Amino acid sequence: MLRRALGLLIVTLVVLVALPIALVPVYALPLVHPISTLMLADYVTLKPVSRTWVALEDIAPVLVHSVMMSEDGQYCAHGGVDWKELNAVIDSTLEGEETRGASTIPMQTAKNLFLWNSRSFVRKGLEVPLAVYADFILSKRRLIEIYLNIAEWGDGIYGVEAASWHYFDKPAFALTGREAALLAVTLPSPKKRNPGKPPRGLSRLAGVIEARAKRSGDYVDCVAVPARRADAG
Repeated sequence: MLRRALGLLIVTLVVLVALPIALVPVYALPLVHPISTLMLADYVTLKPVSRTWVALEDIAPVLVHSVMMSEDGQYCAHGGVDWKELNAVIDSTLEGEETRGASTIPMQTAKNLFLWNSRSFVRKGLEVPLAVYADFILSKRRLIEIYLNIAEWGDGIYGVEAASWHYFDKPAFALTGREAALLAVTLPSPKKRNPGKPPRGLSRLAGVIEARAKRSGDYVDCVAVPARRADAG
């Protein structure tokens, strides 16, 4: 029984490593629209899923900047993992302090695409090399495009286009700075936070992110895209 369990564990780990290695280069292709493990689970269990893929240039730049300033302010500078922040979290954990998040956008993208949602050292151990690999293979623009199209924004609501229509009744390219900030601060807890009806605390946090997005400057240069033209249709 022990040998069988060990064999199953080894096979599972090999699949978890080999599958992303094969798929990430495929996901670099613009016409490929990846789905997350959560989306796949919803499809398998016949739960409703709302997701419409949109290219990065069809997303309001202020939304992209707001998510970066909220989730990963060093996105353009690191190679998939913010080692300084991660080491600080590890030190805090070893000292028995309450842990805080240190996941970068590449780490969250790797988790959403290939791993599971519950926290564990095993998942984190897989997440880190996958994030480095994804950041190496994919451009920064393609990586955040994938993230914004698979991120969960509520039960069955995946991607910024579906979230934008659900909460604000408009497409993602038409989001205002305030709406973008509200969507950004919802990401850490999408099933508990409602950007369409934000409580005072969430609204105050959105105000902080909105201000940071306005001052983002060089921090967002790696994903710079022209604003969508009003006559683009």
